[in-house]
Amino acid sequence: MIEDGSVRVGGEEASPSYKARAGESVEAHLPQRGLFPEDIPVPVVYEDESLIVVDKPAGLVVHPGAGNDSGTLVNALLNRGIAGGEDEDRPGVVQRLDRDTSGLMVLAKDEAAYSGLVAQLSARRVKRQYRAVVVGVGLPATGTIDSPIGRHPTNPTLMTAGVGRQAVTHFEVLSEAAGHSMLAVTLETGRTHQIRVHLSAIGFPVYADPLYGIPVPEARLWLHAERLGFEHPVTHEPVEFESGVPEDLRATAASLGL
Repeated sequence: MIEDGSVRVGGEEASPSYKARAGESVEAHLPQRGLFPEDIPVPVVYEDESLIVVDKPAGLVVHPGAGNDSGTLVNALLNRGIAGGEDEDRPGVVQRLDRDTSGLMVLAKDEAAYSGLVAQLSARRVKRQYRAVVVGVGLPATGTIDSPIGRHPTNPTLMTAGVGRQAVTHFEVLSEAAGHSMLAVTLETGRTHQIRVHLSAIGFPVYADPLYGIPVPEARLWLHAERLGFEHPVTHEPVEFESGVPEDLRATAASLGL
């Protein structure tokens, strides 16, 4: 660390053989090892001894991964006791939202809660409703997209419809204006990028989607997880939460006439 310049004496780099004197200030920047808590503000909607429900802000990655060693939702909640699961980088994470998707998420705080929530997701008993704005008009009032989703054959950072694991998405058209539609979207399954891939596959990509649609300067992906419901894994009582559409998405929708 000293040779790398991570240790300074009086603000200046020093050699490993330097002998510190009384009264000198020695500053060391320690490398981080593994997960560590960070002071990142995240709105908490509900919390008890078993789980925590948060309203994830857009732009926040859920857990550490390639290119995201810190600054994630997991880092923000480590001091809140999230736990459960076999992946050390994803304690308590039973579901994920894309970085630029805002809205409700539940995380476990012990192994029992984690297992119970994962079982409900697998059994398709967790209610997950999203609000989305898509490019295009003319969709039926309600509809279902039932098409498998898997990794893109040539670009591993993308997903594609028509191959992979079963994926089912339900939608309802709420309004239309100026070549755009606002939808209520409900997930029956939970594949990576499912809503974005499915809506793009039928010719109605999510507004400002840089991966599966058309990027829009200074606008973010118009996708928000607005409702989340499940059976509490410990008390077995039904619980449901709601998150209002964030102001930035409301402003974008208004500019589109929605």
